[in-house]
Parts: sequence; structure tokens; C-alpha cells
Amino acid sequence: MKKLGVAGFAVLGMSAPASAADLAVAPYKAAPTMIAAIYDWSGMYIGLNGGGGTSHKCWDAITTAGVILGVEGCHDATGAVAGGQIGYRLQSSSFVFGIEAQGDWANLRGSSQGLFNTTITNRSRIDGLGLFTGQLGYAFSSVLLYVKGGAALTSDRFDSWTTAGNVLAANAGSDNRWGGTVGAGLEFGFAPNWSAGLEYDHLFMGSRNATFTSTGAVPAFPLGTLFATDRIRQDVDLITVRVNYRWGGPVIAKY
Repeated sequence: MKKLGVAGFAVLGMSAPASAADLAVAPYKAAPTMIAAIYDWSGMYIGLNGGGGTSHKCWDAITTAGVILGVEGCHDATGAVAGGQIGYRLQSSSFVFGIEAQGDWANLRGSSQGLFNTTITNRSRIDGLGLFTGQLGYAFSSVLLYVKGGAALTSDRFDSWTTAGNVLAANAGSDNRWGGTVGAGLEFGFAPNWSAGLEYDHLFMGSRNATFTSTGAVPAFPLGTLFATDRIRQDVDLITVRVNYRWGGPVIAKY
């Protein structure tokens, strides 16, 4: 009996340390790695825009040879714009490169009484415009700051009305004018493929000569005859709100 008791204590003594060791050495599991999601601006996009604009125009009466006869004065043509845009962006690190085409209906109108010919009120309007630009931006995840620049196109109409009686005296028809543009914008990605932003653009449209043909309302100028030639300078300022939908690029990048 004494031998069996000693043997039992020996077995217990040997097994107890082993059980304690098993409890002390638990399997090690690494802490979960944090994964950060970064908004990626790469891909094609299409969207809508709307806002307002001002076109500053200055008129000079000139001869058919281009010699200035007198200053007719300046006015601002203001109103609303609305349209759409389509483009492509590529993001590398935090830098974003892109190209974009934008087309807008416009209703920018203004007028002023002539200073050289006070019997006439000069009126102008922009019916439409287009922008064809490159972009360079810097992304703070879902927030994009960018600048842009390129070519601009405006569709203008110019008319002359009698100051007394407000009768159309002459018009110059439509004038599609090319120029340049620079701008800047702020855009926020509020969903994986959707973004909204605010953009400002300045259009440098330069000077062009407009030939006005008489409507016959002024007896001294029969219908269809030359009424006047004016050199018209103009710039345009636009502020628009934009909403874009993007596809064809990654939604997020993970690390």
C-alpha cells in the first residue's frame, strides 16, 4: 500500500506542472491590422452643373477699316447658366490629373445707352458657352482641390435698339467666339461614385468686330444696309454648382 501511495503522488506531481504549463502558454494571435479606406478619383465621370455668370462687354464704334470713331461704353450681361460636363481623371498618390468638356445653356443679358451715338441702346446676350480644359488637383481623401485651364467658346448676339421708342434698329446676328479660360474648384466625394462641388471660371474672350445690318426702322438706314461696325471686348465670370457620377476606376484604395 505504501508503494502504491508513493507512486500515485509521483504521478500527480509530474502531471501538475504539465497542466500549469499548458494553461500558461496560450496560442498568440496578432492584433487586427487597421485598414484605411482612401477615396480614389480615377475614372470617367459625367455630371450636371448650374449657376450664374456675368459678362463684361465694352463697345467701340469703328470704321470698316478698323479706325475707332468713338467709345460706345460698357455694360454687364448677367443671368443664369445650366448644363453638363464629361471628363476623365487619373489619381497618382494625392495628385489628380484630368481633362473635361463642359457645355452650358446661358441667358446672360445686358444693355447700355451708346456714348458715341446716344440715340441707340446697345444690347448683348450670351446664349451658350463651352469649356475644354485640363485639370490639376490635390486630393485629401474624399476632398479634391483643383485648378483648370484651356479653351472657351461663347455664342453671342448683339443688337442695337432706338433709345426713343425701343425699336430694333440693327443686329449683328450670332457670333461664336473662341477664347481662353482658367478656373478653380472644390469637390467632395459624398458616396463611392458620387461627388458634388463648387467651381469658379474666368473666360478671356478678347475683341472682335461686329457688323450691324439695319432693320429699316431708322429711315436713314434702309433694310439690309450697313448700320454700324463695333469692336466688342468681353470677359465672362462663372460660378457653378456641380454634381458628378464616376465610373471605370477603383472605389477605394486600401493599405
